[in-house]
Amino acid sequence: MKKWSIAAASLLMLTLPLTACSSGDEPNANTASGTPNNAGQGEDEQVTLKFMGWEVSPLETQSVKHGLEQFMKQNPNIKVEYTTIPGGTQYVAKMQAMVLGDEAPDVFFLQSDYYHDFVKRDSLLDITDRVTNEGIAADLIDSAVKLSTVDGKYYGIESCIVAPVLYYNKDLFDKAGLAYPPSDPAKAWTWEEFAEVAKKLTVKNGDKAEQYGVFGLENYYNLIAAVMSNGGDWFTDDLKQSAMNTAEVKEVLQAVSDLRKKDGVSPEGKLLTNSGMSAAQMLQTGKIAMLADGSWALQELSGMKFNVGVGVLPKFDEAVTHGQAHLHVASAKTKHPEAAWKLIKFLSSEEYQLQNVKAGLWLPNHKSLYTEEGIQKWLTEGVHPAGFKELIPYFTSSLTYPYALLSSQKIQEDTTAELDKFFLSDQPLDQTVQNIEKVVNQSLAANQ
Repeated sequence: MKKWSIAAASLLMLTLPLTACSSGDEPNANTASGTPNNAGQGEDEQVTLKFMGWEVSPLETQSVKHGLEQFMKQNPNIKVEYTTIPGGTQYVAKMQAMVLGDEAPDVFFLQSDYYHDFVKRDSLLDITDRVTNEGIAADLIDSAVKLSTVDGKYYGIESCIVAPVLYYNKDLFDKAGLAYPPSDPAKAWTWEEFAEVAKKLTVKNGDKAEQYGVFGLENYYNLIAAVMSNGGDWFTDDLKQSAMNTAEVKEVLQAVSDLRKKDGVSPEGKLLTNSGMSAAQMLQTGKIAMLADGSWALQELSGMKFNVGVGVLPKFDEAVTHGQAHLHVASAKTKHPEAAWKLIKFLSSEEYQLQNVKAGLWLPNHKSLYTEEGIQKWLTEGVHPAGFKELIPYFTSSLTYPYALLSSQKIQEDTTAELDKFFLSDQPLDQTVQNIEKVVNQSLAANQ
């Protein structure tokens, strides 16, 4: 998940050229109940929707274009013009600038950790009645409902879910005579069991490690899942205070740090940079035996032609992961709210979602796709490793990614900066969590 700098964004908003999408300065009124005002939009009226997303995964872009072809066949009166721009902060800065200039596209992708900010600025169309009345809300898993709603209202629908998991190279486990990491969350390794396995999978030639036991847990995205498994979180339940300076968080940060600094079973991030390899390639070539990463990485890993497995992350107290994904939203000022809703509904459909789920890039966020009948629609041999079905309770009970519930991304930047000082330098743990607590509380207070 990329970070958003408010100062940088403000500068970009002034300098980025604005693209004419949903032109016109007069917003369409929504009814008080949240249903789009559809006056003047008959079923046969020809409509052109501007739709914008990012280019991150070629598979995802291909599936979007394929899906839009199907959508336009089903809705011959709606033409969708799809445009991609680079993801991350550049995408958000561009979208912010377009919203401020009343040039936002009718429908667009929106990262989950910017969703509350766009809602707070009244930039998104309220689609609450549509989502609830047409049965979509009732079929979303709990974390998807929590992520997609703000004060009980829907302004978008989460596209899918993605979640941190543990990948591993089966051949390295076989060579060491070790049991694979569990896929069933009820059988998850304790942190102590996991650390011992990581030590056994670390192979050294003198003082130099030729094979490391694990990589990826210092990444804040995976760290949050580990903290949640210890009963902690980055924030208090009401999201008004930092919860970093707690025993639960400090225990996890210290344990993760010890993997590299004390036990020597995890490499520094610069090892990947210096080797010219990605983390997936390090796992494939046996430089690391286990990799904590997002579930989306399965698309790449399954195509790398090696014996890859997927399990649950180790637990401190309870096996748990978090779920999030980008949302499909419509501009509050779209001239075509009915057509925009139809597109959002299609992008949330089983028909559209399963393209990427079958390929290992996404996970379903619909309850119906986690029934026995539903699982058979997407579980794919050659993509989803043996035992993947056992992971399903891990995903359906996933907690909501906490950054997706905030409206200030400065918090993410400040937290990551302090964590880097702890993991990559010698800043003491107590000072780190105290610094984070201070700056996070300041940002939270400023945004209340």
